[in-house]
Amino acid sequence: MNKKGSYCFWVCFLLLLFAGQKAMAQEPLPISKSVIEALRNIDESATDSISVKNDSISTQKNDSIKSNAIDAPINTTSRDSMVMTMDGKNMLYLFGEASIKYREMDLTGEYIEINADSSLVYSSFALDSVGERMGYPIFKEGEKQYDMEQVWYNFKTKKMLVYGIITQEGEGYLTAEKTKKMPDDDLFMNDGKYSTCDEHEHPHFYIKLTKARIRPKKNVVSGPAYLVIEDVPMPIGIPFGFFPFSSDYSSGVLMPTYGDEMTRGFSLRDGGYYFAINNHVDLALQGEIYTKGSWGLNAKSNYRKMYKYSGNLNASYLVTVMGDKDTKGLEKSDYSKTKDIKLTWSHSQDSKANPFSTMSASVNFSTSSFDRNSLNSIYDPDVYSQNTKSSNITYSYRHPTLPVSISANTSVNQSSRDTTLSFTLPNLNISMSQIYPFKRKEQVGDQRWYEKIYMSYTGSVMNSINNVKEYDFLKKNVIKDWKNGMRHQIPIATSLNLFKYINISPSFNYTERWYTSQVTQRYDDQLKRLVPVDTLYGFNRVYDFSGSVSANAKLYGLFKPWRLFGKWTEGVQIRHVMTPSVSFSGSPDFGDPRYGYYREYEYVDANGNKVPGAYSLYDHTLWRAPSPGKTGALNFSLENNLEAKAPVAGSDSISDRKISLIDNLGLSMSYNFLADSMKWSNLRASIRIKLFGHPLSLQGEFDTYLYDEQGRPINQTRLNAGKGIGRFRGTSTGYSYSLNNDVIKKWFKKGDNKTAGSNTNGSDPLDSDPSNTLNSGDESNPQRTSLRQAKKNSENYDDDGYQLLNIPWNLSFNYSINLGYDMQRFDKIKREYPYKITQTVGINGNISPTKAWNLTFNTSYDFDYKKFATMQCSISRQMHCWTMSASVIPIGPY
Repeated sequence: MNKKGSYCFWVCFLLLLFAGQKAMAQEPLPISKSVIEALRNIDESATDSISVKNDSISTQKNDSIKSNAIDAPINTTSRDSMVMTMDGKNMLYLFGEASIKYREMDLTGEYIEINADSSLVYSSFALDSVGERMGYPIFKEGEKQYDMEQVWYNFKTKKMLVYGIITQEGEGYLTAEKTKKMPDDDLFMNDGKYSTCDEHEHPHFYIKLTKARIRPKKNVVSGPAYLVIEDVPMPIGIPFGFFPFSSDYSSGVLMPTYGDEMTRGFSLRDGGYYFAINNHVDLALQGEIYTKGSWGLNAKSNYRKMYKYSGNLNASYLVTVMGDKDTKGLEKSDYSKTKDIKLTWSHSQDSKANPFSTMSASVNFSTSSFDRNSLNSIYDPDVYSQNTKSSNITYSYRHPTLPVSISANTSVNQSSRDTTLSFTLPNLNISMSQIYPFKRKEQVGDQRWYEKIYMSYTGSVMNSINNVKEYDFLKKNVIKDWKNGMRHQIPIATSLNLFKYINISPSFNYTERWYTSQVTQRYDDQLKRLVPVDTLYGFNRVYDFSGSVSANAKLYGLFKPWRLFGKWTEGVQIRHVMTPSVSFSGSPDFGDPRYGYYREYEYVDANGNKVPGAYSLYDHTLWRAPSPGKTGALNFSLENNLEAKAPVAGSDSISDRKISLIDNLGLSMSYNFLADSMKWSNLRASIRIKLFGHPLSLQGEFDTYLYDEQGRPINQTRLNAGKGIGRFRGTSTGYSYSLNNDVIKKWFKKGDNKTAGSNTNGSDPLDSDPSNTLNSGDESNPQRTSLRQAKKNSENYDDDGYQLLNIPWNLSFNYSINLGYDMQRFDKIKREYPYKITQTVGINGNISPTKAWNLTFNTSYDFDYKKFATMQCSISRQMHCWTMSASVIPIGPY
């Protein structure tokens, strides 16, 4: 081949090889000639050395190698410029966000050079105008990504020599000064670091690996290694290391924590083993042991099945030993040994699993002393001060076509104060929604009055035991000690319209109860009370019924306020909505002997007089018997709503602005025509308003009758005695409020907000460059995130560039007050109960003087004892990879 033909051949070859480049201008980064010469002299037989002189990136000048060096298309791009040389070296230089793709290999960097003869690719970072490094190379092959400072890659051998590598394996990062990548993706490192800290330049802690071999997604095998914290080598080393990686769940040892407590001694807590059973369920077995004899076991499990259900289960057993065992049996012994259990279970069903049936569980059951003995509860005031606990398991089913639904639940309520519990197993409810039995299937003409009659059904089956001691629960007999029964309720009602403005609603209710026993009693003269005599077991049917009719209407009024209130009344109108309601309800006397629900008895009082009485045979049952006495009550209620309408400045409409004066003001009272005495009920009142934008609700009662010298109501109204309609019995309310930076700013915000234009994300908009991403010149390459990205500044700045002084803080108040009769005291002279005020207040807050420091506290004040009941303070310091925290309880138990 002549010279001209040879020249044309190389031109065509290079044009086909490097097609599609973009051109601009930039100086290439100089490369040491000694490095190039060393790479050309690499011994290809060496496969496990990471030194340069024995590397295997071959560059032999052989015609056969030249013809087989590159066997697939190479796609290259560059943002700045591209330079080709055809002086016998066949080099290609790419500048400015350069990119090269060959098979599965994808390499990006600020500078790339390619040697077509030796199949060698080199890439490096560049320096910007102020001398800062930029455009670090990123090598990607398959799912693996490597961030580097400098890299040499051989197309033919698929071997790579890297300086300053960063890669991620599992939850940690691997960095090294010098690394060699083999064709099977294994990495050989010198002076490596393994850490979970993402500060790659200066990690806060790491394991120093003198030599290591990395098998991606499998493991890391290293030679001598030691721990380094804050650049200080620790005297903790190992002769070799093995770090396995797995993308699936894996089992492993849970390391215990060390502690010391005066009452229990030294301890190792929360140590054990974690079992990764499968992708749906796991199990953690942990234990704790103390030098003074206490110990405990704990099992925790989480489970989840996609689109089906999810939940967690936690079971604990704790043995607590207090005091000195040598004093056991002595009169003043402080030795005690208690055994406690705790079970928590939370289960929820996905709404997509079944639209007609659901199951949920919320179980929090423990012995009363568990929270006083468990360290996790002692140091948490919210858990330690919890006096009541409840557990509930519920299943419900709704028929897809019929108006029938079934629900069943089991519940447990505990009181730690007196170690009692109430247990219900089971509670079954069957209900039928409203049906219209007289409604025509084919509606023709207007709806008739009897077609509006509707009815429903509710059935309940319950078996429960209440207020039983924990230690005595298992000794109770299911038949004799548990309460059980079945109840049926059938309400029938309709709604009519009278004179277009009055709604009439008659209704009839029938209730029937089935019991399995009845108890006869007698009066004990010594005990001065009724005592059980005999229990008869069998089927007992108890029923009652009642009827009522109600009428209500809405009345609207619009008026202008008096001008004497000031100029603000100009253009203002007040709308008053009043809803009066009257109803009458009645039922027969179910204490009549013909029903057989009550038995009569008599006893002799202190004066020697015989006093008759009656008791129910079903006082021991769940729903008891219907109340004795005839009922013919007339009920009154009145609800009011006040709203102001005021014009907005610059607007002609009076409805542009609405101000709620009183959301609701309600009054209710009843009068029983058939009662023997005290026919009037107490006057009930409620009000709901908005105070400074926060809703405030109050409910209360007014006594309508006087009291005798013993504090018992008598049949004389206060109105007849000249003491008004009634005496206020009491009310209760609560209020909570929070203060923080934003609230203070709103209070003092005037004029333009200077910080409104500040950049909240902490970055300068002028510095943002949407095109400053790798591979921006090749849309086929997805953008990737470099592990070397600089940490963003989270501080805020104002429009003048000054840093804003912002110390986040929050202070919350929770206040509740109860005003009512003190039933423990009675003024016999005035014949009135005095008032008693019960108050509680809780305060909690936090402040972050810096980005890393955080201080929190919470406390409550006891007004009866006039001191703080409990207080907890804590301080924490975020140290990127570490968190330092401490807490103290200066006031209260522990």
